[in-house]
Amino acid sequence: MKVKKIEHIGIAVKSIEEALKYYEGVLGLECYNIEEVADQKVRTAFLRIGDIKIELLESTSDDGAIARHIEKRGEGVQHIAFAVEGIEEALADVSAKGLQLIDSKPRKGAENLNIAFLHPKSTLGVLTEFCEE
Repeated sequence: MKVKKIEHIGIAVKSIEEALKYYEGVLGLECYNIEEVADQKVRTAFLRIGDIKIELLESTSDDGAIARHIEKRGEGVQHIAFAVEGIEEALADVSAKGLQLIDSKPRKGAENLNIAFLHPKSTLGVLTEFCEE
């Protein structure tokens, strides 16, 4: 498996508009893309810092994963995403090494990336996402 870079850090927020007051207004970053991923019940906003992106995640449903995350843990870092070469092979590799997968096959995510998640129970408590263009 080849991990190429940290693709983005996902941050759960109650409101993208409110969060942008901090990220744009205080830190001076620029949001370059907002989109909804309907099947994941989430609205996303992306900001770039060098080669790494921050993905703000706002739930579009009370029963969405982000809403549940905020209810249990509050707003804040939700996951870290790694760009990998050969996402299907990467999933097979980590599965063979005993890691628990949330997604056994890649699916479409924001910014048209192929994505898959690893369960935090097998990744030292960190929800991990693999991404591939």
